[in-house]
Amino acid sequence: MNPKQLFTDDDAVSPVIGVILMVAITVILAAVIATFVLGLGDQVSNSSPQASFSFDYDGTDTLTVTHDGGQGIDASNLYIRGTDDEDGPWGGTTGSNSKVKAGNSDDVAVTDGSTVRVIWESSDGSDSSTLATWNGPDA
Repeated sequence: MNPKQLFTDDDAVSPVIGVILMVAITVILAAVIATFVLGLGDQVSNSSPQASFSFDYDGTDTLTVTHDGGQGIDASNLYIRGTDDEDGPWGGTTGSNSKVKAGNSDDVAVTDGSTVRVIWESSDGSDSSTLATWNGPDA
């Protein structure tokens, strides 16, 4: 056996690498197709928005909820729950054209024992998420 031939003989490397690449491409392609066929791609787009809210309590009966930053949210999908007021969409809006953006605020009536949550709900009602919570001084 010639030792120089061992270092220069690489006939088997190309077919092995080719087979590994073909298997990897097949697995990735199958995963992408399965994601769309099973409808898993739709769930990713329905994730809750990322936004921060602050609360300013005047000490008597009004709590001001302010969108501090993050994604703009359709007002019809944003609810303030747990107030002494009637629960409803942000600012009492019912249309889907208005967006709650950084700097927008909403006043709600509360008592010292109230707990208020800012909740996002998807348009079809299948998903919801609590984005912020405020507890009154006596809660």
